[in-house]
Amino acid sequence: MNDVPLSILSGILFCLILLSAFFSSSETGMLSINKYRLKHLVKSKNRSAIKVDTLLKRPDRLIGVILIGNNFVNILASAIATIIAVRIWGDAGVAIATAALTMIVLIFAEVTPKTLAAIHPERIAFPASWILGVLLKALYPLVWLVNGLSNGLLRLIGVKASHNEQDTLNTEELRTVVNEAGGLIPAAHQEMLISILDLEKVSVEDIMIPRNEVVGIDIEDSIEEIIVQICDSRHTRMPVYNGEINKVIGILHARHAAVFLRDENPTKAALLKATVEPYFIPETTPLNTALLNFQKDHQQMAVVVDEYGDVQGIAAMEDILEEIVGEFTPPTQDEEEEIQTLDDGSFRIDGTTHIREINKALDWHLPTDGPKTLNGLIIETLEFIPDCPISLRVGHYLIEIQEIEDKVVKYAKLRHKH
Repeated sequence: MNDVPLSILSGILFCLILLSAFFSSSETGMLSINKYRLKHLVKSKNRSAIKVDTLLKRPDRLIGVILIGNNFVNILASAIATIIAVRIWGDAGVAIATAALTMIVLIFAEVTPKTLAAIHPERIAFPASWILGVLLKALYPLVWLVNGLSNGLLRLIGVKASHNEQDTLNTEELRTVVNEAGGLIPAAHQEMLISILDLEKVSVEDIMIPRNEVVGIDIEDSIEEIIVQICDSRHTRMPVYNGEINKVIGILHARHAAVFLRDENPTKAALLKATVEPYFIPETTPLNTALLNFQKDHQQMAVVVDEYGDVQGIAAMEDILEEIVGEFTPPTQDEEEEIQTLDDGSFRIDGTTHIREINKALDWHLPTDGPKTLNGLIIETLEFIPDCPISLRVGHYLIEIQEIEDKVVKYAKLRHKH
């Protein structure tokens, strides 16, 4: 080495620092690459992506070949830098070489290339994967030996290095990914995706039409009353019951009702013949499960029952889909009056309004783990049925009861207490 010119040694040292930068950047780039985008590119038959994916399936071997190469060039660079420094400065060159090379390697072979690779992992990882693949084959015996010793130590602490768990996301993590997508996903699509993820948090009880609002046909009414009710109805499907809503015996579709009404002498027997068998579903069924059941059983509407088999309301496929994409039809005048904005910034809300609807409309966070309506929330909080207008507070919300009708809160005034 003493006979080699300083210019050649300096050139070798420069090349070694470049190689060190390559190994450092390729390590960060390979491990920082977006795993889901990589899987997409692999499915698209991108050759570089396939190469990277193959190397990442055995991270122990990948890290082994990178660290073997990086440590080799760093140690060799240290030796050459020491020789150069000793020639120039004598014995003091050892300290000078150590300090200088440490700064050079830190800046040019570690921090800068790794930062670049972290910012643009694909630009670094894709071309580097071909070089690393060749090095892995060339140095495989040494990599195998190093990995064997390393994996043996890992097994002593209960870690299996060859077991590379696939990256998976739970619901909350996937929700964060969708929210952080920004302009990559249109806002309307983001809302739908989030709504789909939220289906498992919402049960049929939250979106059903309660039994007191169900419009159905009582088979015990006269045929004339039944015909008038069918003609006046704006619903495409109506439950048919015998005396009370708990005794649902069929579902009448508007298409079948039209055939029934064309009969010159319509009878109750003909009406029952036009109905289809009712489809029942528990009120606690999550919406994602209910949607799958509707699809599997080819149903459009279900009768919602509680644990005792009593009818609690009805739920339609349309109600579930509206949870995902929003309302299909504009609200009626009655629905618009459920939440009224007052001049003082408070809101006059119908007591039968679902709490989830209030939260969605006003971006509030009223509790939804108990009663489903505003009236139910007020009664549960008070622990008695009010017989006069009173005020109460639920969390950060002030509630003033304004009207009471038949032991039910008809209207209440709500304000968010900032």
